Amino acid sequence: MTEIVGSHDLLLVTLDTLRYDVARKLAAAGRIPNLARQLPGGVWERRHAPGSFTYASHQAMFAGFLPTPATPGPHPRLFAARFAGSETTATGTFVYDTPDLVSGLAAVGYRTVCVGGVGFFNKRGPLGSVLPGMFQESHWEPEFGVASPTSFEAQVACAEKVVADLPADQPLFLFVNVAALHQPNWFHLPGATEEAGDTRESHAAALEYVDRHMGRLLAAASARRPCLAIVCSDHGTAYGEDGYTGHRIGHDVVWTVPYAHFFVDEAR
Repeated sequence: MTEIVGSHDLLLVTLDTLRYDVARKLAAAGRIPNLARQLPGGVWERRHAPGSFTYASHQAMFAGFLPTPATPGPHPRLFAARFAGSETTATGTFVYDTPDLVSGLAAVGYRTVCVGGVGFFNKRGPLGSVLPGMFQESHWEPEFGVASPTSFEAQVACAEKVVADLPADQPLFLFVNVAALHQPNWFHLPGATEEAGDTRESHAAALEYVDRHMGRLLAAASARRPCLAIVCSDHGTAYGEDGYTGHRIGHDVVWTVPYAHFFVDEAR
């Protein structure tokens, strides 16, 4: 990252609530072709989320603690605040002297932009303003939120405008929190009803919906210069496993998440 920061634009996409098992199954079945062709080896990496719900997980990720590889460590991190005794700060880690990655990138010249999705990014109250408030520029509209069946394409259109309006010589750190996977997602599955509610099948259909528009986002993010993309889930969610529904719980389907990072200009 010490060679990439400054020369590349950076894209961080959190597929909010996406389960690892669903993401892996769809990639293997060829149901998310736009994402699968970007994934190293065509597969998601299995990782552990830094938190069990959106707010906690993003606070950790914005501090440099991306999802951790699900194998014994320590695992060197891509980004880290300067911290004495850190066992995961390595030679190639981008180290910053600010409290979080967002301000650390701003300090070296990046324009930092947030395109929010779920309620923790809606800026409608103090709590919903904390995470987007870390960025120099943030965007949220009801059309980006969990209740919108066209949320991701609206977010992509916003991201495309952000890129088009940015001076060519300024590097960009673009963050997109994708709301489409989060409940309610029943409306992404043909034939599903609100009364029947969300299921793993509608969760999968939401990922297929996101995949249909992912190419546009990656094209925009890499339009000006080479781009490193990080695409991952912030946590999973339960659909009845062991009696659990939802997240903010310590269940394996919540802690286990898909992760990938790749150079967009080389992957396309």
